[in-house]
Amino acid sequence: MTSDVVGSRLDWGQVPIHIRNRVATALGSPVVVAVNEAGGFSPGVAARCRLADGGRCFIKAVSSAQNPDSPGMHRREAAIAAQLPPGLPVPRLLELIDEDGWVVLVFEEVDGGPLALPWSWTDLASTFRALADLAGAATPCPVAGLPTFAERHVEMFSGFRQLADGDPAVGLVDPWTRRHLDRLAELEAGWEVAASGSSLLHSDLRSDNLLVRSDGSIVVVDWPHACVGVPWVDLVCMLPSIEVDGGPSPGAIESRLNPFGLELPEEVDRVVVALAGFFTFKGLQPDPPGLPTLRAFQRAQGDVARTWAASRLALS
Repeated sequence: MTSDVVGSRLDWGQVPIHIRNRVATALGSPVVVAVNEAGGFSPGVAARCRLADGGRCFIKAVSSAQNPDSPGMHRREAAIAAQLPPGLPVPRLLELIDEDGWVVLVFEEVDGGPLALPWSWTDLASTFRALADLAGAATPCPVAGLPTFAERHVEMFSGFRQLADGDPAVGLVDPWTRRHLDRLAELEAGWEVAASGSSLLHSDLRSDNLLVRSDGSIVVVDWPHACVGVPWVDLVCMLPSIEVDGGPSPGAIESRLNPFGLELPEEVDRVVVALAGFFTFKGLQPDPPGLPTLRAFQRAQGDVARTWAASRLALS
């Protein structure tokens, strides 16, 4: 199945004129064409832009009116992007404008486009190689002050435990989760140690956060959730979205490409379960403000992640 649950973006022309003028002053030329990128869930602008002087850039802009949490995410992304060292396959931050409740990030435009979907085995293999190269270049983590993966996700990756403790949403869970909830909660409790490491992690890898340059190389964009941990965790979190985007299942990817190498199966199991618990619990919650399609995407990934967990754990 190919995912069609993406966010609804703000257009550049809907940004207040004084903020657009502020951007023009910072860049030395006004934006004359802005085309939003497809994919993703941000309710703000995420547009490839052409300037009056012929220059090009990529602009992200949002205010709390679209979503109360989005400006903070943009500020966090700016702080992280400013520290990413040259040589990593990431776009360079050119400007940050934080004014009157609006946060605008201006990046260099990447000479490339989105991955072709549904995923092919060739694209998966090349993407995994690129991510392995990125992990090698970003170990130890070159960005100061980042939380660990466990610190960033300690509350989010507790979904099965919250349900087992009697959260009201437990009455809505699927039959498989209901049958095995105590076991899943027990396994979920050990994921933090399994995820510990010293590498820079993106922690939100999906097809819409990857671009392909004309030479075939991969660029990784959108870094507000960056943290520190063991590199294979990024792949665990990415695999359910691949099937939702019409690609092969996580189990098929494991069998054919062995993305986790020689990692202990028990450690991978715990993170897979924690991820399944996150998507399961979040998928039962109301839609957050300005993000009407997020829960549907989480539910779709939860279906995949639970099937993956059931196979790995041999729980029918």
